Formats: sequence, C-alpha cells, structure tokens
Amino acid sequence: MIAVVQRVSSSSVKVQDEIIGKIGKGLNVLLGVAKEDTEKEADWLINKIINLRIFEDIDGKMNLSLLDIQGDLLVISQFTLLANTKKGKRPSFERAGDPSHAEKLYKYFIDIAKKEVSKVEHGSFGADMKVDIQNDGPVTIILNTDD
Repeated sequence: MIAVVQRVSSSSVKVQDEIIGKIGKGLNVLLGVAKEDTEKEADWLINKIINLRIFEDIDGKMNLSLLDIQGDLLVISQFTLLANTKKGKRPSFERAGDPSHAEKLYKYFIDIAKKEVSKVEHGSFGADMKVDIQNDGPVTIILNTDD
C-alpha cells in the first residue's frame, strides 16, 4: 500500500459536483492498494498515519499526531500511486490491485480508521473525483508498506 499523507487545514471531495466528504484540520490521505496487499499492510499503515507526529505543538515543533489534536481524516482511493514509469512514456499499473481486491482493502482501511479517529470521511471508490486540498505547511509525507 502506498499513501500520500497531507496535513490540511481543510479538504473535500466531490463526485458529479456534489461534496461527498469534507473535513477540517487533519489529514488528507490518497491511498493506493497493490495486488499483494493484505489487511496486515492496511493495519500497519493506518496505525502509522494516525500516530505520525506532524502537527505542531505549542512550541511550533512537529510533535503531535492526528490523535493528539483530535483531527479529521479524509481517505481517497488512488490507484495511480502504483504507476510504474520506468519504461516508456505511458505508465503501467500492473502492480495495482484489481478493483474488487483494492475496494475491499480500501473499505477495511476506512473501517479501522473509524475505530480510532472521531471524524473519518472518504471518497467514492472508482469514481471520477475532484479533491480540494488546503495543504497546511505544506506538509506531505509518502508512506509505502514495502519500505
């Protein structure tokens, strides 16, 4: 699994001009599921994300986690994170999980997040989405369960 984690002051996702998910201060997570991923990777990744100390404390140091600040979480599926661009000019997505596998793990990831985070919103798997991200900092971290 690959996640692009962005610290945001706000974020929202639209499908067909309708907002289906919206958060305030917290994290926007773009999530890519590989074909070899399992619930084990999802468990590790959500734990890592919600405990990342990337929010500022009273001294202005990144020392607080999403849980510490009781922030929100917006999760968006994005298979293009698994693009392989080593050959040619057209990306290959052979590492991406097939839609049924990826959707199952995407939903699992969200369900686990809801057990830990008070407000979890999400996009619509497989839909054409428009994502508004008010990146705070900017702070962007890329996490890969392969690393």
